[in-house]
Amino acid sequence: MAEHKHGDSSKGPGNLPPIYEAESTALSPLVTLPANDAAGESDSSPNLPPHQRADITNVPVTPGIHQNTYQTPSLQRTGAIESGGYFTQDPTKNDLTSTAKSLPVRSRQDVPTEGGSTSPDDLIRGSLSGEEVLRRMSYAAAGHKESISDILSAAPDLGLTGNIISATFTTPHILRYHKNGEWELGNRHGMSALFDAFAYLSSDECPWNHSVVAWTGEVECPLSDRTNVPGNTTSIPGLNHLSAPIPLDGDLPPTPPNADGLWISRKHQKDLEDRLLQDKRLRMVPVWLCDANEMDEEGVTLNDQGRWKRYADNALYPLFHYKQHEPNDGRAERIDWANFYRANLQFADKIIEMYKPGDVVVVHDYQLMLLPSMLRQRVPNMYISFFLHCPFPSSEFLRCLPRRKEVLEGLLGSNLIGFQSYSYARHFTSCCTRILDFPSDAGGVDAFGARVEVGVYPIGVDTKRVEQLAWSDEVTEKYNTLKQMYKGKKIIVGRDRLDSVRGVAQKLMAFERFLELYPEWREEVVLMQVTSPTSIRDDKEAENKIASRVNELVMKINGEFGSLGFSPVQHYPQYLAPVEYFALLRAADIGLITSVRDGMNTTSLEYVVCQRDTHGPVILSEFSGTAGSLRDAIHINPWDLTNVAKQIHKALSMSPDKRRSMQSNLYTHVTTQNVQNWISKFLRKLVGTLASNRNGNATPLLDRAALLQRYRDANRRLFMFDYDGTLTPIVRDPQSALPSEKVMRTLSTLASDERNAVWIISGRDQDFLQQHLGHIAGLGFSAEHGSFIRHPGQTNWENLAEKLDMSWQSRVLEIFQQYTDRVPGSFIERKRCALTWHYRQAEKDLGLQASGEAYDELTSTVATKWDVDVMTGKANVEVRPKFINKGEIVKRLVKEYTSETAGQDGTSDTAGLQFVLCCGDDFTDEDMFRALNNLSGARLAADHVFTVSVGASNKATLAKWHVLEPQEVIGSAALLVGVGPEFAGTLSQVNLAAISGLEGRVPT
Repeated sequence: MAEHKHGDSSKGPGNLPPIYEAESTALSPLVTLPANDAAGESDSSPNLPPHQRADITNVPVTPGIHQNTYQTPSLQRTGAIESGGYFTQDPTKNDLTSTAKSLPVRSRQDVPTEGGSTSPDDLIRGSLSGEEVLRRMSYAAAGHKESISDILSAAPDLGLTGNIISATFTTPHILRYHKNGEWELGNRHGMSALFDAFAYLSSDECPWNHSVVAWTGEVECPLSDRTNVPGNTTSIPGLNHLSAPIPLDGDLPPTPPNADGLWISRKHQKDLEDRLLQDKRLRMVPVWLCDANEMDEEGVTLNDQGRWKRYADNALYPLFHYKQHEPNDGRAERIDWANFYRANLQFADKIIEMYKPGDVVVVHDYQLMLLPSMLRQRVPNMYISFFLHCPFPSSEFLRCLPRRKEVLEGLLGSNLIGFQSYSYARHFTSCCTRILDFPSDAGGVDAFGARVEVGVYPIGVDTKRVEQLAWSDEVTEKYNTLKQMYKGKKIIVGRDRLDSVRGVAQKLMAFERFLELYPEWREEVVLMQVTSPTSIRDDKEAENKIASRVNELVMKINGEFGSLGFSPVQHYPQYLAPVEYFALLRAADIGLITSVRDGMNTTSLEYVVCQRDTHGPVILSEFSGTAGSLRDAIHINPWDLTNVAKQIHKALSMSPDKRRSMQSNLYTHVTTQNVQNWISKFLRKLVGTLASNRNGNATPLLDRAALLQRYRDANRRLFMFDYDGTLTPIVRDPQSALPSEKVMRTLSTLASDERNAVWIISGRDQDFLQQHLGHIAGLGFSAEHGSFIRHPGQTNWENLAEKLDMSWQSRVLEIFQQYTDRVPGSFIERKRCALTWHYRQAEKDLGLQASGEAYDELTSTVATKWDVDVMTGKANVEVRPKFINKGEIVKRLVKEYTSETAGQDGTSDTAGLQFVLCCGDDFTDEDMFRALNNLSGARLAADHVFTVSVGASNKATLAKWHVLEPQEVIGSAALLVGVGPEFAGTLSQVNLAAISGLEGRVPT
């Protein structure tokens, strides 16, 4: 366990020199190093951080992207909270000033906030900017090993504990369970760079205390240990019909899980948990994904384990790689979405059990895209970052995903989101703007009063580990054997998974074209292609088609250009042991990667390391996320077969000096921008982001499961809805905003329950509300922002403003008329107690300018003479009497419904309201939210109140929750009472997921 060490404190903040970072490698907002300032730095300065070494100042991150893209304006924040670490075995080793109590947190109300709010908006205001924090951290690390004290002293007011909780979907182990309780742990293929980063964070080299939360994966059970052993092997699916995978441990192929359920006793679960937690290389806390009724005190039954990853693998992964399935009826997808939602929910529960204020949570990859928002729902002030290891598609592709909004909102619960390349980051911000209507720029997204930073952080590999393996005696022996076997031949190496995005077929066709164009290379070049099975188990049909196509191409090329003694293509459909893999990379003359869509291809990085002495060029697809980092590689378009063939010829014909120069630049980049540098840079950026008040208090997405749970537990409930923008969308003509059939049916069903009090609190006048909603029995109304009120079951309206001075209306009418004449399309709406000037139908820019002028004129004249409020709304300006607003109505209603009433047995009932839902979309509804916040703790329990802001505008709100659009308000209300066609047959995907999360199983 890393021990906290104090850094050198002899220099105060005022004495810190400026820290420079190379423009081509900088991913944090530091000062760019001019070329003439690097002369004083020695090329052999291993103790300096990479950005201070002069020999790598020209290494790129993303070609053509200027450093200013990644710079963030300097902003300030304040506040503090101190907390100890739960990761440190010896608490005295934690050099923090205080230790917070470790309490399991199940809901957002349970989270301790000692010393006040811990939100980024409150902690650092008036203290350090994000740039200053990064500068201090870089300076502290220069010349000596970075300690946790350096990080904490750089941002003292953040209240960081020094603990990191990493969440990844699967463990680095393949788990095999025996009935006698023995556990076998094998190596999981793929994601080696991520697991190396975890190992670094868990090592003594890293100052952070680290634990990993991960799903156990599909636990395997050998056939000999099963209770229902099949009579033959026909029921066991193969990995693919052309592959014979050989695992790294040389054992038998992985055994498919028991489809009928695998029962594991609680004792055996605990044995595995202890073993993983005490792992010296990587401390891990497993998540046992299962239905609620599948786990008890005796143990857990694992049924259909593949269901937890089915949606991510079948819906998200293909789409993110620009593969689109045929449309379907959605019946299977709705179940898969519910399981995907519940998997993320169970991860959130496990993290909350471990979490303490000041911990940092880092979520990894597409399987956990809902997790940031779920954590934000429970702990609004949590420090959360997310890193996507695969591509992110353009908005044209993402909008084909039915649950696109939920996926984007899930990610926007983060403080910082990292991507492999600039194009992926740009696609994400563009999707947030085009699909969610959130303002965005190259540096992030503004969402509900918070700034979600977006950055580019290309992952690396553990180069020291690769070099140790690649130059081991065993690998060298294999290397010599390969070179002797293909003596006099040039070796081109490819290693890919067998799926369509890896471009294996394109590679073979390009190689065929190369042999056609350059006959002199025939029988002089051999392509050694290794294909491992795809990780997407349910995509077998597609994989088999690809395998058939690859097999056909291999036979065609060997038949046309080969002979009895030589085959130009050597195809190995199998896993390679590390010894064989690294020997192959060392023996290669060319590394050929033709992926048609890829995240960060670590094979190219490992190839560069293995070519340290032999300088073989790497030919890299421009569609790979690695292409932006490896600028000196030969970039190709895998769809242009002729050009790929020419580039192969160019690489084979390249002069030794050119190869050496290319390899030198690539090797320098890969060895300096390694996986340790990647995760350190990402965490430093997160700390700098948290030190900026642009990350204000985000309003989390409405938790429908929590809403449903509270509704079911309550006997006295109060509903308060705004009308425009909440129950109906905002339209150009206000008179066209009519309630839909589902709105009226939902309100009617809510009001029919005697335990519910349902009110419409709107700026609309009495006539409109009476005409369109007055027929619903049991519905209460407040019109004109609280000027008039009508109780349920009554027909008369009470005028709450009849004693107020209304002489101001004539003067306001004159002013509004002037602007109506100036702005074509604008009009005046006359209410009994208010006047509103609308410009929804006017030209947008002209209307905005005129509204600003009208507001200034009214506040400087009318508002100084009469007791009125001048308010700007959505494409309107309204003037109304003071002391008449929606907040006063809310206070009045809460008082009425919480006042002492007589029970049926003659006793008094003072239980009060046990559930309050209040929804609104604009600033006039903030009065309602403010009133309810003030009443929480006095007349109302805080966890009984759900204030919900509606809409996608970037606004700071007093509401506790948000939804994007009116139909989500209606959907949430319909969920509570079972309204809509989905309850007659199948639930909507979102509501099905909410019920599944609450009940712990998918309803049947």
